[in-house]
Amino acid sequence: MTLAEITRFAPSPTGGLHLGHAYSALLAHTAARDTGGRFLLRIEDIDAGRCRPEYTAQIIDELQWLGLDWDGPVRRQSARIDAYRCELEALTVRRLTYPCFCTRRDIADEISGMQSAPQGPEGPLYPGICRRLDESARAMRIAAGEPHAVRLDIAACLQHLGTGPLDGFLETGRGPDGESGRITLQPGMLGDIVLGRRDVGVSYHLAVVIDDHDQGVTLVTRGEDLFAATHVQRLLQAVLDFRAPRYRHHLLIRDASGRRLAKRDQAQTLAALRASGMSAAAVRTRLRLNQ
Repeated sequence: MTLAEITRFAPSPTGGLHLGHAYSALLAHTAARDTGGRFLLRIEDIDAGRCRPEYTAQIIDELQWLGLDWDGPVRRQSARIDAYRCELEALTVRRLTYPCFCTRRDIADEISGMQSAPQGPEGPLYPGICRRLDESARAMRIAAGEPHAVRLDIAACLQHLGTGPLDGFLETGRGPDGESGRITLQPGMLGDIVLGRRDVGVSYHLAVVIDDHDQGVTLVTRGEDLFAATHVQRLLQAVLDFRAPRYRHHLLIRDASGRRLAKRDQAQTLAALRASGMSAAAVRTRLRLNQ
């Protein structure tokens, strides 16, 4: 019996959608509809400094133009900040986070003085400056009102889990045809990530894990540019005792020069293609999804 998949499309309203977004949304929608499941739309708008309501309206209009429908109301993360903060506080009580008082300059100076800085997929990782502070020093600086972020303590999380659910593999699907595969989980791939900070409140990583759990998502379909994020998100699921969805990381859509599409690439936005006279069916054909 085929599992009725619960999938989601969760864009950030910081600009219009491009072909890569359309590809993710169409794949997720098809997976839900082909299995008699549910397709959810979630707007990840916790970054008030970059997100705009007009982009949310544009995203909804463009998805409808593509012929997509979704089940239930559109979820907006900006309406759920209290739920995210509650989980963040719970992690802090369990000593799985620590306050970080570092500025970008502090971190850069520390890394520049290291003979071998820890590296991640996108460059040097946070070198653990504030992880080394003792509890009294942390308490004094917080009491003094010193600005700080909250970082996930990867080592503490792994110690807490012991030989539990992160021993083994992470199920995934790499490539546009969704072939299955298993890769070894590396929960420290992104280092001690920031889970909360004053300007945003909570991070993408924590919010997305909480929402996927709360909405019962069984299959996450997204580009391989988020492959590294899956490792730390799986760690968060484990320490929060959440059931993990399956992940499908598809190949990125690229332009004629081989460059991956981004929101700054205005020529490839759905709005621009639509204005040029391209139909939704033609978009599907271009993405080889017109079936």
